[in-house]
Amino acid sequence: MVDIIVVGGGHAGVEAALSASRLGFKTLLFTMDKNKVANMPCNPSIGGPAKGVVVREIDALGGEMAKATDATYLQMKMLNTAKGPGVQCLRAQSDKIEYSKYMLNVLENADNLEIVEEAVLSLIVEDGTCLGVKTTKRDYRSKCTILTTGTYLESKVFVGHEVIESGPEGDKPSLGLSPFLQSLGFKTVRLKTGTPARIYRDSVDFSKMEPQPGTEGNLAFSFSTDKFIDIEDQELCYLIHSTDKTKEIVENNLDKSAMYGGNVTGVGPRYCPSFEDKVVRFADKERHQIFIEPESKFLDTVYLQGLSTSMPTDVQELMIKSLPGLENARVKKYAYAIEYDAIDPTQLWSSLETKLVSNLFTAGQINGTSGYEEAASQGLIAGINAVLKIQNKQPLILRRDEAYIGVMIDDLVTKGTSEPYRLLTSRAEHRLLLRHDNAELRL
Repeated sequence: MVDIIVVGGGHAGVEAALSASRLGFKTLLFTMDKNKVANMPCNPSIGGPAKGVVVREIDALGGEMAKATDATYLQMKMLNTAKGPGVQCLRAQSDKIEYSKYMLNVLENADNLEIVEEAVLSLIVEDGTCLGVKTTKRDYRSKCTILTTGTYLESKVFVGHEVIESGPEGDKPSLGLSPFLQSLGFKTVRLKTGTPARIYRDSVDFSKMEPQPGTEGNLAFSFSTDKFIDIEDQELCYLIHSTDKTKEIVENNLDKSAMYGGNVTGVGPRYCPSFEDKVVRFADKERHQIFIEPESKFLDTVYLQGLSTSMPTDVQELMIKSLPGLENARVKKYAYAIEYDAIDPTQLWSSLETKLVSNLFTAGQINGTSGYEEAASQGLIAGINAVLKIQNKQPLILRRDEAYIGVMIDDLVTKGTSEPYRLLTSRAEHRLLLRHDNAELRL
């Protein structure tokens, strides 16, 4: 018998396991592959509008994301510097390999925490209370359980009209847990997200692109960081724009896209549309921004931010080669859309404990959010509240005027979401209080 079981080793699971174990409670973290903890299967960046402030809030509450980002970034940038303090924020281009290694090291050296590489098939629930989990090998009992299953529940990957039962980056999907939750009475929703292609760096002509350097000065997410990377040692990102030809290729092949060909039933993220979505919804726009971003010092690839798509691979090749500097690009991994189950978050209390099953908490994309930062902050709160539940204490509930984390959880549990929920400064009526520079004072 352990105190807390965390299911899933993504950004939510890592913070949940660390917060519970750091509070002195024996914790098991279940993941299919420990070398992929805190993985970034989509954009290798942390921060940005609203999300950057969340990373500061995670740091102020004792989480790890800010420290991990500061230790492993390739570029750091302050955004919206021409605007007021309510919307200024940090964004880091992360080294996805280093970031995951850093988090694994923190987990393996944490007291009261053990990583178990087994797939969880279902929960042990008796009389409306969660008592542990069943894995492929055996049963494990716990006082509280936290589900942080990400985009893996009954997940399917789409490339054109090809459909594969798979998790992100070719990982195995989690099959069976979602129908089990439905059998307990949970309402689930089908959501979708997508990711762009990865291109070999040596096939890119950077001379045709506009360099995007980081911001000078000692910038960091964590209040405790004292080591910084000089601006000349940071990596560059690059900006290009799509062409008339790109638009034409998409318009001529819309019927082949998984999104428009009727295969995908899940609702996609409004603020991160696929490229074909942009062409259809903003037909008057002649061109769209695409950022070329490094993924890791240990990878020979770049990430095409703004070119997420579910077109078949032959159409993807044409789209990519129509872009300036990518005429001779070689693709390492093609873009895909992924569809997965999430639970309706109105079935949660503000503590992130489920209303249907006591001692069961959920955090991250299973609650209908998008984004590493949104996930990590929910994991942190779920871990803290699982501990408080075991201690018979009142849960930690952040108010809307105290933290962006409070805004997000309140939005989720009161309004629910029909699309992947992303934090925005416009969702926070107290955004002038919830600033990048005062997270530590607030929390």
